[in-house]
Amino acid sequence: MTQRTLLSRGALLAQYITLKSSLYATISPSLSQRLHRAMSSATSIPPPACLLKPYEVPHRYMFGPGPSDVPPRILAAGGRPIIGHMHKETFEIMEHIRQGIQYAFQTQNKMTIAMSGSGHTAMECAIFNTVEPGESVLMAVNGIWGERAAEIAERIGAKVNTIVTAPGCCFSNDEIEQALAKHKPVLFFLTHGESSTGVAHPVDGIGDLCHKYNCLFLVDSVASLGGTPLYMDKQGIDILYSGSQKVLNAPPGTAPISFSERACNKMFNRKTKPVSYLLDMNWLANYWGCDGKPTRMESLAILAETGLENSWKRHKEVAEYFHKGLEDLGLKLFVQDKNIRLPTVTTIVVPLGYDWKEIVAYVMKHHHIEISGGLGPSAGMVLRVGLMGCNSTKASVDMVLGALGDTLKSCHKSKV
Repeated sequence: MTQRTLLSRGALLAQYITLKSSLYATISPSLSQRLHRAMSSATSIPPPACLLKPYEVPHRYMFGPGPSDVPPRILAAGGRPIIGHMHKETFEIMEHIRQGIQYAFQTQNKMTIAMSGSGHTAMECAIFNTVEPGESVLMAVNGIWGERAAEIAERIGAKVNTIVTAPGCCFSNDEIEQALAKHKPVLFFLTHGESSTGVAHPVDGIGDLCHKYNCLFLVDSVASLGGTPLYMDKQGIDILYSGSQKVLNAPPGTAPISFSERACNKMFNRKTKPVSYLLDMNWLANYWGCDGKPTRMESLAILAETGLENSWKRHKEVAEYFHKGLEDLGLKLFVQDKNIRLPTVTTIVVPLGYDWKEIVAYVMKHHHIEISGGLGPSAGMVLRVGLMGCNSTKASVDMVLGALGDTLKSCHKSKV
């Protein structure tokens, strides 16, 4: 036996003894036997002890700006058997998903799919496929998502122009038209539900302005879809995308997106290939059957059963109930104009003298509720509470209000 082998086995034995002594009280005899067998093999890296015992995920109320709680029906749907990506049932499910997205978006666009990835994935897909290097784009920045869209466009070599307003505010159609006339962009980006500031930006009339200046209208509805009215076709939106983990209450990782005929004409008549192969709509469209060639997301089924109008109404009523409760606690809402408050994500001014981090930590520790601080331009200024989908109930509001009331009494208030 060589010296190297002796040293290796000696090291393995030392690791095993250390692990066994430290984990003896927490690992059952059967798991200990499995660990012993693994350590007796020729592998030099032992199996992680943390993976040899169950891990209990705590139950928490996901009342932050996302992800939201996933109801049992959707969790159960995720446990159904896996089938092949080319099986006929898969294509049937994809068609169900497409029709569900068309309903949620209120569109008849054939080019409607669900992407594998986050809302950022859909944002990049929209920009990568419709903008070429050197082309002018216009980004409306009233929160972090406009900033992100601008950076993505800049990275692919677009000529990026921005219009900027203060957090908690929105743009007038006159301001937008002036910028369109000045910069002559091929694409105008707007966030409908700005979750970093709590604003639901008005959309009416903007699509017509974009088309007047031969510009595509791209809208981010990640935080607003299903929670407040939005009509892709009627409002002249050329590209609309969202996320699965907000009002839809599905696990993160799926991004619905839809392209109008105008967007498709631009997208499929490019001079250059999109910078991303994975997000290239030429082959994604083929796989989804959006190009006329051969080709059930449970959360979309729930939205269809509930009805969009009923969902919009419930989110509005619950948000108003929450806002009144916050004011009764002496807290101030960050968005002063009631007409542009996002019903899915409420932004609360951090009360004077309190540390927002301490508030968030206390609510989590003592009430098992997730809320969040600000993001981007609202960082350090606000608390964010998301009540989306199944969490949009008065019972959830009462839970949050009770937790905040207790927190304000218990957390340290500085004399500053």
